Amino acid sequence: MGIALHRVAFAAMIAAFALTSAPARAADPEFTIVIQNHKFEPEMVRIPANTRVTLIIDNRDAAPEEFDSPKLRREKVIAGKSKGNVFLNPLPKGEYEFIGEYNPDTAKGKIVAE
Repeated sequence: MGIALHRVAFAAMIAAFALTSAPARAADPEFTIVIQNHKFEPEMVRIPANTRVTLIIDNRDAAPEEFDSPKLRREKVIAGKSKGNVFLNPLPKGEYEFIGEYNPDTAKGKIVAE
């Protein structure tokens, strides 16, 4: 029984070492889009293709706005005077339009994956 316990302890130690010595995953690249005066700034954001990225949506207006992109399959309401994150899985090269659902005439933009 003593040998069996030593084997279990040894296996647990090896597993713990493997978990703690694995290389850390680099953080996803982040890109900030500001909502101000019911417009997105910048209107065009260039991101690396085939890379997971995080969009930080910084709504500086007092009113809420919804980041909406059917092509990206993303919708996110950002309260006034707050920030929110939109996570994008790796995208092939191309252009992906988005709008502010509450102000579609002025809040327009696009992501360019290149």
